[in-house]
Amino acid sequence: MQTSQKDSTAWVIQTWAAFLISISMTTFGVVNLPVDNWVKGFMGMGLAFSVGSTFTLAKTTRDLHEAKKLTSRIDEAKVEKLLSQHDPLTLK
Repeated sequence: MQTSQKDSTAWVIQTWAAFLISISMTTFGVVNLPVDNWVKGFMGMGLAFSVGSTFTLAKTTRDLHEAKKLTSRIDEAKVEKLLSQHDPLTLK
């Protein structure tokens, strides 16, 4: 059976820092654009939609990966059970 891989604390901190910095800097850029507020609002909505859909895509990808791992483990268990029940020296 496979062991689950756990991310290091440093990796988790780095990914969250990169996420927060990128969102902060993009928001700062949109707020300081030399355009009307409706254009800033439109760009802000685009940013919010992009972030939300990115989280959804990441969750869906992870869920598909986890489902494949579970299916593989079930198939592996079935094969192991069949092999353990098989005795090549007996005739049926």
